[in-house]
Amino acid sequence: MIIWHYRPLHVLFRAILFLVAITFDLSTAQCGLLNVLSYSVAAKYTKHEYRIPMRDGKHLFTSVYVPRDATTGKKYPILLTRTCYSVAPYGESAYHASLGPNRQLQREGFIFVYQDVRGAFMSEGTFVNMRPHIATKRGNDQIDESSDTFDTIQWLLQHITHHNGRVGMWGISYPGFYAATGMIDAHPALKAVSPQAPIADWWCDDFHHQGAFFLPHSFNFIVSFGQPRKKLTKVWPPRFQHGTRDGYQFFMDLGPLKNANPRYLHDRVAMWNNLVAHPNYDEFWKSRNILPHLKHVAPAVLIVGGWFDAEDLYGPLHIYASIEAANPSIKNMLVMGPWSHGGWARGQGDHLGNIDFGSATSQFFQTHIESKFFNKYLKDRGESDLPEAFVFETGRNQWRQFDHWPPHSLAHHKLYLGPKHTLALDHPPKTDGTFDQFSSDPNKPVPFINEIAIGMTKSYMTDDQRFAARHPGVLVYQTDLLDHDLTLCGPLVADLHVSTSQTDADWIVKLIDVLPPDTKDNRFVRPGEHLGGYQMMVRSEVIRGRFRNDPATPMPMAPNKVTRIRLPLQDVLHTFRKGHRVMIQIQSSWFPLVDRNPQKFVDNIFLAEPTDFVAAIHRVYHSSLYASHLDIGILPQTATP
Repeated sequence: MIIWHYRPLHVLFRAILFLVAITFDLSTAQCGLLNVLSYSVAAKYTKHEYRIPMRDGKHLFTSVYVPRDATTGKKYPILLTRTCYSVAPYGESAYHASLGPNRQLQREGFIFVYQDVRGAFMSEGTFVNMRPHIATKRGNDQIDESSDTFDTIQWLLQHITHHNGRVGMWGISYPGFYAATGMIDAHPALKAVSPQAPIADWWCDDFHHQGAFFLPHSFNFIVSFGQPRKKLTKVWPPRFQHGTRDGYQFFMDLGPLKNANPRYLHDRVAMWNNLVAHPNYDEFWKSRNILPHLKHVAPAVLIVGGWFDAEDLYGPLHIYASIEAANPSIKNMLVMGPWSHGGWARGQGDHLGNIDFGSATSQFFQTHIESKFFNKYLKDRGESDLPEAFVFETGRNQWRQFDHWPPHSLAHHKLYLGPKHTLALDHPPKTDGTFDQFSSDPNKPVPFINEIAIGMTKSYMTDDQRFAARHPGVLVYQTDLLDHDLTLCGPLVADLHVSTSQTDADWIVKLIDVLPPDTKDNRFVRPGEHLGGYQMMVRSEVIRGRFRNDPATPMPMAPNKVTRIRLPLQDVLHTFRKGHRVMIQIQSSWFPLVDRNPQKFVDNIFLAEPTDFVAAIHRVYHSSLYASHLDIGILPQTATP
């Protein structure tokens, strides 16, 4: 979740404008570029702006783009997106440079609707982050995102002409959350919904991962977006100035998280204060989990996510599973591609960082999946031949189709950690009392990337992990060279037996594909880097040890006592090719991606003192009694999609 989701085209425009202005008169360049960027939209669409009343009397600012040929008698479906990131540009003469989820749908024609959600930018009311859903509403004063969506659709159907009576909805990231909530107890006219990279539960994606706090991602977002709105506005809050591009040093210099308010936030950012006040999975977080409410879903659903989405991988997978379990009779589809956050809507999707995916996967998705979905359910165009799951297999770089996710044909196995840093499939260690240990010092945490960046980089989830493998605070286990292709599919769970000399610790597990030393570089490899011996991160996750039993009730770890930790790593579809190795790395810090665990148990890490941050010795056991392993699913090579 980043604050510029709906700004890339405007950022691009400003960059081009600056370059053109070097050569041409600024006003001439501005007019010319506006014509170039918005001509196709303005030529085909007429823009209107409305303040749509909600049941409690508040009005939500809404932009509506209607095809110009609708006046000839043609009727179009409505395609709605609701956002907290602004529907700019404002003004009926100011047009978006492009409309809808992709250019093909823009060319084909829809009534595109953009709405500032309650309390954001030009909409009235109070903005509430991940506004809790009210299952049973007892009056017009009880509202949520579901009711606001219902009221919006009802008004549009009554006041916008030339529609065909059908409504679709889509959104990426936070707007993906609004799409997901909009299909709960949906308006009967809502026929197709595509939540893309949707937030589902802020305890498990975006801000937290199994209770561990994603520091730069959260801080960099909240410090600007979380500023209070004093009145209706068309202007974004000013961007926070870190004064450096070195995020590792910036957040080390911040010290304990308790310094954030006196130094930078000054108690003006309500969401940060909520984070501090709710360090555990209490009712504040539980009420913002939409998964339990996905019970009455009637529209067709297309869930979209990216295998390398550092922000919202949990959301798509779990929203899909929740809808599937509670609404078995509806059309519920899952798409997972080789993308970073929102990558299917930006760029070609042919690579991420140094890794080549072999084709323009984003274009394939837009043409053969997304456009077909909305055309089928909103225009009755095309056949309903989309599979239950359309999933990209990394490693082999091909799209796969399944009638169920995870596939029924999976075979369940275990990858065991062993002596001498080995990994063995289905062969547990036979020795007793064996372990590996490492030192973890929160004052010298292991970096999460091998570069200088102020926050969470887009490509870190495919980055080369050799820099980490050589760090003394990281344990490394790997298989022999594979003598055949190995396809891991479905959920991954790390089942570890560990201990610490202190009373708390984070546990980070990374699944890595080790490429052969003679692997040739592709055209995307960054200067100075090479694919020979590259350790490509395939999946990674973290859990805060205090939450190993219950996220609502943190418990200290008993010093030097063997403790079981189960860490879900989310799903995967990746083939480790013949001649590669499977590697697992285990560590206890991942900075500044994850905030520093003091390792001395304190009630609230957000209020920890400098003296609470202490070094510790951590152990990972791999014995017959304590057989640490990774639970995996293997897709048989003979399995048919």
